[in-house]
Amino acid sequence: MHFSIDKQTLDELNLLGKFRHDSVYHLFNRVKTRGGEQLLDKMFRHPLTDAAAINERSSIFRFFQQQQTSFPFDVQQINLMREYLDAQGSQNAVLVLAGTLVKKWLSALTRDERYKKMVQGLQATIITLNRCHSFVSSVQAAGSPYAQRINAISALLADKRLERLRNTDIYTALPLKTLAYYDHLLKSKLHQELEGILAFIYEVDVNITVSDVARSKGFNYATALSKDEDILKATGLCHPCIERAVGNTIFLHKNSNLLFLTGANMAGKSTLMKSIGIGLYLAHMGFPVAAAQLEFSVRDGLYSSINVADNIGLGYSHFYAEVVRVKQAAEAAASGKKLLLMFDELFKGTNVKDAYDGTLAVTQGFADYRECLFVISTHIIEVGEALKDRNNIHFVFMPTVMDGPFPRYTYQLQEGITEDRQGMMIIRNEGILELLNK
Repeated sequence: MHFSIDKQTLDELNLLGKFRHDSVYHLFNRVKTRGGEQLLDKMFRHPLTDAAAINERSSIFRFFQQQQTSFPFDVQQINLMREYLDAQGSQNAVLVLAGTLVKKWLSALTRDERYKKMVQGLQATIITLNRCHSFVSSVQAAGSPYAQRINAISALLADKRLERLRNTDIYTALPLKTLAYYDHLLKSKLHQELEGILAFIYEVDVNITVSDVARSKGFNYATALSKDEDILKATGLCHPCIERAVGNTIFLHKNSNLLFLTGANMAGKSTLMKSIGIGLYLAHMGFPVAAAQLEFSVRDGLYSSINVADNIGLGYSHFYAEVVRVKQAAEAAASGKKLLLMFDELFKGTNVKDAYDGTLAVTQGFADYRECLFVISTHIIEVGEALKDRNNIHFVFMPTVMDGPFPRYTYQLQEGITEDRQGMMIIRNEGILELLNK
């Protein structure tokens, strides 16, 4: 089963985006190799949905973090090896020998560089195989979650044919027959094994990169629990892309499955919701999270409605776009999937009375889906008062502290429903009324 998440949620949480410097992907995209980047992209696009697989991946990252290993390979040599293996080869050894002879003649008679690239590719392969052998020999993997993978690569490298190749002196000109023999061997008989070694190198690249980010940022690893537990519990949870962010404690479970969040504009409600969504997504990837501790039962998917915009092409107003989004969420919740659903400022595109009635009705309706977890924010605090009889709703707020006439935001969650009403004070502080009365 795949993890359900739509484009709007991916965009609102800013999860993907190789060239967006503020994206979560960019935070981790410090890999050295093209294959490593492809693997990282695959991990970001396909979160795991099995608790054992999630915890295993996390344990591998933790193992590399403890090893504090630098990437031991030469990227240029890896690229040359990749190009060498991708070059077309023949299953017939005689044809390979004849082709090698032709390439050598052409290199002497013309500017044809295929023979030169062939030699460089084989040299790069030898260098990379030796680096790989040194790495797996030096890693203290016994009893670790990566021991099986290390042993498998060690067994590949122990092949007598690859062992002879590794012991070849790359600074001595190879006989043409030897060059042709290894070209046929590596591109035909041992092609799958060489692909496996490159895949291992890309894995190491990602493992070292992710663990280095965790160490440098002070991130920690989440613990995945079975779906049946219906828990999302975090301490010190914050947004991974915000420096010196304030951490908060979140606890949702089957008997308290809806977090009702109030607070003034700019108090940090949206950022908190994004922190929760990003934390859960990274946790499903087995990646480190920006939290002191995080435990979660595996979800089937994640759904958010934070920055809903109008749609001119479809003729949607902002309010109608909100209604469509809530309908999509209701259908997702009714499907029986175990989801995390987040809504920021429901129905802000309509009048206050309709927004109140809509927010109250939708929150009451969602709260009945105990298999799902919800975070709903609003600045219409009267809705919270009307929901106080629901024992599965947890009320929290982001406070505003007044320093004289100026608001200050702590970004630290408190229990209850906010009583902050500083809107007019902020308007006066900006001198808007004086400008209008001139």
